[in-house]
Amino acid sequence: MIDLYTWATPNGHKVSVTLEELGLPYTVHPVNIGKGEQKQPGFLKLNPNGRIPAIVDREEGDFAVFESGAIMLYLAEKTGKLLPADRKGRSRVTQWLMFQMAGVGPMQGQANVFFRYFPEKLPAAIERYQNETRRLYTVLDTRLGESEYLAGEYSIADIANWAWVRVHDWAGVSVDGLPNLQRWLAAIEQRPAAQKGLTVPHVVKLDTSAAQEQTIKSAQSIVQR
Repeated sequence: MIDLYTWATPNGHKVSVTLEELGLPYTVHPVNIGKGEQKQPGFLKLNPNGRIPAIVDREEGDFAVFESGAIMLYLAEKTGKLLPADRKGRSRVTQWLMFQMAGVGPMQGQANVFFRYFPEKLPAAIERYQNETRRLYTVLDTRLGESEYLAGEYSIADIANWAWVRVHDWAGVSVDGLPNLQRWLAAIEQRPAAQKGLTVPHVVKLDTSAAQEQTIKSAQSIVQR
């Protein structure tokens, strides 16, 4: 049994979708980042960096794993699924997983902050992060014009990137003109495990209207993610 400590963010969904795809039983422990619960001593014992998600593998002596990408690799290795066994295949998956963790996640995350939450509108910062996010999308689109999925077969690399790219509107970044990326987004969206994983720990519907944007009071909880 896996204990999953998470919240409804792209990084959280990376792990919940992975668990659903692998068919592993798990118990959800919501960590409300808006209330700062990820900074409480109990959670810091699991992840000293105070970020969701984290897991505890009860079958392995209550072994804790933090960092979403590390959790995905751990679970894939545990089950022998969503990660090729051969060295080259594993490397391809790892490369595209790291692409998300080092590129798409940080850049789109900053686009989210400056476009949606930062109390002062800084056009230069917004443009910088939106443009870089869009550039990374074009890299994905090019790759997906060569292969159905990022590393050949469907893998944790696809889940990781999809969890972020699917909410591109929230960062104010368009996927227009990227047909391969759009095809891939739609294909993963139809997977039952992806749909179920997005409901953990609760369903979130992002309203990108101006009216909804005005209801956001502070960037603090988002920056802490």
